[in-house]
Amino acid sequence: MSTSSSNAVVLLVDDQMMVSEGIRRMLVDEPDIIFHYCNDPNQAVDMAVKLQPTVILQDLIMPDIDGYALVDAYRSNKNIKNVPVIVLSTKEDPEDKSLAFERGANDYLVKLPDKIELIARIRAHSKSYLTQLERDEAFKALRELQSELEKSNIELQKLSSLDGLTGIANRRSFDAFIDKECLRSARENTTLSLILIDIDFFKPFNDNYGHLAGDGCLRQVATALDEMVHRPADLVARYGGEEFVVVLPNTDIDGAKTLAKKLCETIRLLKIPHAFSTAENHITVSLGITSGVACEGISPSDLILQADKALYLAKESGRNCYKVSKES
Repeated sequence: MSTSSSNAVVLLVDDQMMVSEGIRRMLVDEPDIIFHYCNDPNQAVDMAVKLQPTVILQDLIMPDIDGYALVDAYRSNKNIKNVPVIVLSTKEDPEDKSLAFERGANDYLVKLPDKIELIARIRAHSKSYLTQLERDEAFKALRELQSELEKSNIELQKLSSLDGLTGIANRRSFDAFIDKECLRSARENTTLSLILIDIDFFKPFNDNYGHLAGDGCLRQVATALDEMVHRPADLVARYGGEEFVVVLPNTDIDGAKTLAKKLCETIRLLKIPHAFSTAENHITVSLGITSGVACEGISPSDLILQADKALYLAKESGRNCYKVSKES
């Protein structure tokens, strides 16, 4: 049966046909109330799950099953646990009424109830239940929307922190990371190392092989560097153009030199052809290393300047090598 969301759907559970007929007649002229009847209490739960009523009228005394136990059964079924239950009893007994409410009933009427009162209570409980369903749906939709927004924000934050070409951390991420790690270095009195990396003779490569090949070269180098830096605490970022940077928290100069040597060799092993380099006939890199403790006055800009000076020394020395800052 097709019903609108404002209809009250009533399921009467009662073993007496006379009671069923009496209640049916009370409701038959109400266009917004749809009536269903179940005379077998053993089928009541299944029928309620199938019909999804907005109100259950429940006889208290029936053969084979206790009315209170049937209310328990409604409340323990996740599909109908919140459907309002109006208990029908043959007498106005305070103890019965109290027990009914304790077991989860929403209302208590002596049968056969007054027609006007029955209709009013059905409509009131149905309206409250339907409103709750709408509110639950709205909250569910809101939670789903919030979840999607959180996922989108995480994705946007991730995208904003990554370099669009190479997929590794971008300059913005590096700036935030180096500031944070300098503060940590000062707080914990630990050594912070920095490696600045430049692709040798990249402009001639780009000019002669084309920008697509240049972009491919940058991606290959970035991936190789990122794969070589294994510790979760470290950061590999694109510093700008053909320059990359590696930040190594809690790493002394010897540890940085060991890694720089491996990075230099890793890029050589890529064997990216470069006929316009005077260092090798394939892509190579030059690296500048610096190291210090922030509490000794080392700032992010100091580390970058020192690494840049060391990088300059590596280039002056013929490239395809690493040099250590004199201040380290």
